[in-house]
Amino acid sequence: QVQLVESGGGLVQPGGSLRLSCAASGTIFSITGMGWYRQAPGKQRELVASITRRGSTNYAESVKGRFTISRDGAKNTVYLQMNSLKPEDTAVYYCNADLLGGGSSRFQNYWGQGTQVTVSS
Repeated sequence: QVQLVESGGGLVQPGGSLRLSCAASGTIFSITGMGWYRQAPGKQRELVASITRRGSTNYAESVKGRFTISRDGAKNTVYLQMNSLKPEDTAVYYCNADLLGGGSSRFQNYWGQGTQVTVSS
């Protein structure tokens, strides 16, 4: 089976930095788009950043200039470097990927279990 496993969340003070990682494991033949979403209490899940297989990136306006998404194709891993964190960045962050694997003959969308990011003094 395919799994997306996030790591790197935690508690940080405003203005601080965190780096999230998400590794896809299992039988994987190909990964196209990967991305990070977040969901704050009482709010809908929203896209934070995404990256294509060729490296094209897309960011939510609220994180442009502060967050950077990257990926390592050889490790099936996507990263989110978060700088200048604000209290409004507090949320559960979820990894997402479109991939071919896990015994399926077509690309499917997968989610990680989420990692908590709390920005507070």
